[in-house]
Amino acid sequence: MGPPRISDPAAFGRVAVLMGGTSAEREVSLDSGSNVLEALRSRGVDAFAIDGIPALVDAIRAGKVDRVFNILHGNKGGGEDGVLQGLCDALGVPYTGSGVLGSALSMDKIRTKQVWLSVGLPTPRYVRLGKGDDVHAAARSLGLPVFIKPSSEGSSVGVSRVLEESDIDGAVELAANYPGEMLMEQLIVGEELTVPMLGGHALPSIRIVPKGEWYDYHAKYLADDTQYLCPGLEGAEEDEIRRLASEAFIAAGCSGWGRVDFMRDRASGQLYLLEINTAPGMTSHSLVPKAARQVGIAFEELCWRVLESSFPDTGGAAA
Repeated sequence: MGPPRISDPAAFGRVAVLMGGTSAEREVSLDSGSNVLEALRSRGVDAFAIDGIPALVDAIRAGKVDRVFNILHGNKGGGEDGVLQGLCDALGVPYTGSGVLGSALSMDKIRTKQVWLSVGLPTPRYVRLGKGDDVHAAARSLGLPVFIKPSSEGSSVGVSRVLEESDIDGAVELAANYPGEMLMEQLIVGEELTVPMLGGHALPSIRIVPKGEWYDYHAKYLADDTQYLCPGLEGAEEDEIRRLASEAFIAAGCSGWGRVDFMRDRASGQLYLLEINTAPGMTSHSLVPKAARQVGIAFEELCWRVLESSFPDTGGAAA
């Protein structure tokens, strides 16, 4: 990657760091947002915190916002489902990350899979679960083990790993607590990897080695014993996962920055795309900062480069 394109912090104007909100990922977003705010201010950016979309609208109407650093996570009050992006487009305020299409599509795991499959990209087999569907028949069609998850939540919220048929009903009950459709997905036995994206470039992959059996909410945000190996692969395999990440990111209409999650089958070595996060976490446990450090980009510079994506000539979705 080349040097940052913008050198003067005044060029960003008044930056609203949008965090918190009302999604299931509120607490993670507040943690991410406070880190971003501190980093931008340390580089001289006129940045201030805004909690949630209604407060942002009020600030924009009052003429206090020139640009938005979106670090809201999730949907339904989060900033990853296209609603915030459409609002900012309508109000003429530039923002970081993907636009309406990339944000809305990536928030819906089922539709993202449909797009990937249409262009020949690999993703685990799945069944879309509607109200009243026979979930036990669906599990038999895929073959256990499977994951059952809400189609439009992130951070492993509402996700269950189902090893036995007796676990299915409880997993469905948990996922049904969240709005939208449910997804039953083939469980790939192997290694979990992720590839952060920044300014149209795939950063080094990260292999995630949780202490427990899988990378759940606790392992992501609370545990101190999860291992992160960066780069996660070597040689031609590392080249391949970065290529796939770039193709998947573009196919889903994403831009600016984000993170593409994978599973690698232990037996065959096959890579499978899981999902895209269009406003990834920026906490002490988060993955984008880890990959950025691997290529010499400190956290403060990372936040600066993400903010640069709000300009139309830097691969972002500026209005």
